[in-house]
Amino acid sequence: MADLETSSLSPEEKVLFRFVDKVNVDSPQITADDMIPLREAGWTDEQIYYVISVCALFNFYNRWIDAAGVHALSVEAHREGAKRSAVQGYVRK
Repeated sequence: MADLETSSLSPEEKVLFRFVDKVNVDSPQITADDMIPLREAGWTDEQIYYVISVCALFNFYNRWIDAAGVHALSVEAHREGAKRSAVQGYVRK
């Protein structure tokens, strides 16, 4: 996953992650034309809205955590969380 373009993600997922990169790096420059490749790849308006929301919320959380001085999790804590997510999924019930 170090390189999106050589990753094993599907072409549709790569289109989505290219867009997410633009949301992270250059969101003021996003236009309706940026939606065209997403729709051509089969992503719906609802899915596009969802990915924008998730991206924006993660940016918010990261900035809040940094500014509030919350300590980062250890590498081992991240590994354990990843294992849990792989089994249970991301959404907690």
